[in-house]
Amino acid sequence: MSLTRRAALAAPLILAAGAAAAQSGPLTLAQIRANGRLRIGCEATYPPFTFRESGNIVGYDVELATAICRSIGVTPEFIDTQWSGVIPALYAGRFDIIMSSMSYTRARMERVAFTIPYAEAGQSLLIRARDANTIRSIGDMGGKSLGVKLGSPGETLHPRLAERMRAAGGQPFSGVRTYDDHPAAYLALMQGTVDGVLNTLPTLAYVMRSQPNRFAIVRGIGADNWAGIALRREDTEVLAWLNERLRAMRADGSLKALQEKWFGLEFNLPDTIPEPAA
Repeated sequence: MSLTRRAALAAPLILAAGAAAAQSGPLTLAQIRANGRLRIGCEATYPPFTFRESGNIVGYDVELATAICRSIGVTPEFIDTQWSGVIPALYAGRFDIIMSSMSYTRARMERVAFTIPYAEAGQSLLIRARDANTIRSIGDMGGKSLGVKLGSPGETLHPRLAERMRAAGGQPFSGVRTYDDHPAAYLALMQGTVDGVLNTLPTLAYVMRSQPNRFAIVRGIGADNWAGIALRREDTEVLAWLNERLRAMRADGSLKALQEKWFGLEFNLPDTIPEPAA
């Protein structure tokens, strides 16, 4: 999920510290079993991770959490939460973990513990399907027009991309158009107003899957980043269990199957927590 979209996570640390008393001691698997459920904080407006369909929260995260919880005989309960207060709500005991494509940043890792990655979160480039043979890297966008969303990581990234293109001896973008939202940028791409649109890989994969044969994706445009499951730093037993389940699902192919179902592609996931973004 974009850093701009979730910039409000940098709420004062005192909020989380003051709420921590609501959870007395570390959460254990025995407590989760006794409750019969794992309570999960999410933002249910982010398809295909967590979103509402016929009034129910569905998505990649929901199916993944269901598979994880099955190993200890409990069910996941997703709690739709305003993202700006999701970490204080975690420490206030409103839920047990956060699972909504939360990317790794230094600020977040000072406040919560993270599992190993379960999704990619780096920037990619959406292009028209017919251009897939001619636009294979950001360098091939020289002399072409780029679309970005106002306030998004793509808007922050594009000047650095242009500088990289110049340093490699190529042309920069012919122009950069800014849109109020990503759907408007995708429409401009279909209409030929721009030649590529920046956004995170999972989001673009979902767009491409939802509109077959219209688009293609160029991966690895910006710095690599991933998303993990977040929880209170003291909940070490739960963290170990989540990591064990993610590794087991990677090994047996079930995590790949979920990725292909919801995104139409397999994520490239490291085996350990990566160095966080700034």
